[in-house]
Amino acid sequence: MNWFFLTLGYSGLSPKAPGTMGTLVSLPLGMAILLYFDATTLFLAALLISVIAIKVINKYEEESGNHDDKRIVIDELAGMWFALSVAPATSVAFSEVTQLQNGFLVQSLLAFVLFRYFDITKPSIIGRIDREAKGGVGVMGDDIIAGFAAGITTAMLWQGWLYIDTL
Repeated sequence: MNWFFLTLGYSGLSPKAPGTMGTLVSLPLGMAILLYFDATTLFLAALLISVIAIKVINKYEEESGNHDDKRIVIDELAGMWFALSVAPATSVAFSEVTQLQNGFLVQSLLAFVLFRYFDITKPSIIGRIDREAKGGVGVMGDDIIAGFAAGITTAMLWQGWLYIDTL
């Protein structure tokens, strides 16, 4: 069960780009939660999964001696869900998802791209957490901060676009 959880339904076992695969699995799940519930529910789910993941990762690292195994992608789910809970925190009906004017789909895809960018390049504090934090906090922390950075950047870019569009 723990390996299923840590690899996000075994998506982390992808031979190429397991982090991107984990994020790709996380995106539609997070979007579905936003569609059927709301941003608060998604945020709280990401928070709960993060707390559980830190404990499970600590146990895994203690048993295996392997820090930040690339197959562990539950951190991508948490980061992506935090990004989505900040960025397209708009309630839309399922039939309105593809309507570009509400921004749900555009912001979701932009949040995905920015999250992957911040997670891969690890600028500033994201890289520092990745390098210096130990155990589950180190594995989860950089993705959580990357998620918030992606969500905030997405929201700012969308609001800037809306402002420019009104000129």
